This record gives sequence, structure tokens and C-alpha cells, in this order.
Amino acid sequence: MQSYECTVCGYVYDPAIGDPDTGVVPGTSFEDLPDDWKCPVCSASKDDFIPVAET
Repeated sequence: MQSYECTVCGYVYDPAIGDPDTGVVPGTSFEDLPDDWKCPVCSASKDDFIPVAET
């Protein structure tokens, strides 16, 4: 699954981990996050995230 990075603060959303603090379970793809989901570090919107280049 594709990880996404916040362009505001650098936080990386890793779908293998999810976002346990907001109830997003591991295995949730970025596309399946709710539209009102915010970066847990800086509260940026999903629009402020870009795909992380896979190595």
C-alpha cells in the first residue's frame, strides 16, 4: 500500500500502521480515510498530502 507525506509538516501516513489515535485501523489505505481526516501532527487536510516514492 502507498504511503503519503504531509507537505506541511512531513508526517508520513503509513497504511500498514493506520492512525490509531483517531481510530483508523491498520490496513486502511489513504484513499479510504474519511474526507475530513486531518494530519495528526499539524491538522493539515488530505489535500496537503503527496504520495511517498517507493524504494
